[in-house]
Amino acid sequence: MFREAGEAAGAVRRLLDREQDAIAAAAELVANAAGPITTAARGSSDHAVTTFKYVCETMLGRPVASIGPSIASVYHAALKLEGGVHLTVSQSGASPDIVALQETAARGGARTVAIVNVADSPLARAADLVLPIHAGDENSVAATKSFIASCAALQAILAGATNDARLKTALHALPDALDALQPASTDGLANLLAETSSLYVSGRGPVLGIALEAALKAKETAGIHAEAFSTAELMHGPLQLVQPGFPVVVFVAEDAGLDGTLDAIQRLRDVGGRVVPVSTLDLPDGIRTPATGHPVTDTLVFVLAWYRAIESATRLRGLDPDRPANLRKVTETM
Repeated sequence: MFREAGEAAGAVRRLLDREQDAIAAAAELVANAAGPITTAARGSSDHAVTTFKYVCETMLGRPVASIGPSIASVYHAALKLEGGVHLTVSQSGASPDIVALQETAARGGARTVAIVNVADSPLARAADLVLPIHAGDENSVAATKSFIASCAALQAILAGATNDARLKTALHALPDALDALQPASTDGLANLLAETSSLYVSGRGPVLGIALEAALKAKETAGIHAEAFSTAELMHGPLQLVQPGFPVVVFVAEDAGLDGTLDAIQRLRDVGGRVVPVSTLDLPDGIRTPATGHPVTDTLVFVLAWYRAIESATRLRGLDPDRPANLRKVTETM
């Protein structure tokens, strides 16, 4: 897991170097879609889609709907998606339920885009457009470099759809920022995670997808019960569980949600929470990550910091992060 997470920068470089034509074609579909933009994914890939949803809605003004694969594979529903674009994100491209949903979306009138690591997969072969992420072999059960590369592919599509020069520049700066993250910077967080049995992870807007991914990794590698919430949602019912010493990791992006997130951090500390911010900013008791030049791409450096911390914490807890007892790499669901 540690080694593969460290290969994420190379994957992003390959993606941006080799797939400009596919990225441009997908961007044109998204920008000009006459119908709805829909998505399908499972696990870590679904967290990448969550980040895409927020960025698409805030930067392009286009709502994004996530469709549960069981709509097609179990309930056999017909979908009305005329003029739409349906994006599926999958490391393996092999799970029957997402393949079935892509077929249903196509029958319903949508153009289909498969964002996959395995370019010769059932999902890719059936799609109108394939965007390989070039992450290479990923043997650890925990997805790391494939998650980061999938997010980068989705962000590149939106950079093209919006013609946002700042985001395009930041994407090309992303690999260097990933490489610049110092492994030792996450040691303190790793030690904290190794000692806890439960925690919250939080982020607002595009960072929510990163928080969801972090919580999943805590569960599947270290066996820690972790829940992810929007920073705004955390201020409601979930705040009641924040007792003195309760760990809360907050991913803090330098975007329009910054002031509200900083206020939430103070509120969490006021009730006794042990808060660790992860940000490009130098925040008290936090981890400062290298900046890419855009808050959207900065989130992918945040998640690399988390991968390193949780991988180390898992080993400190006497577990093997590469081989969780109850999981396997490819899960085929219906």
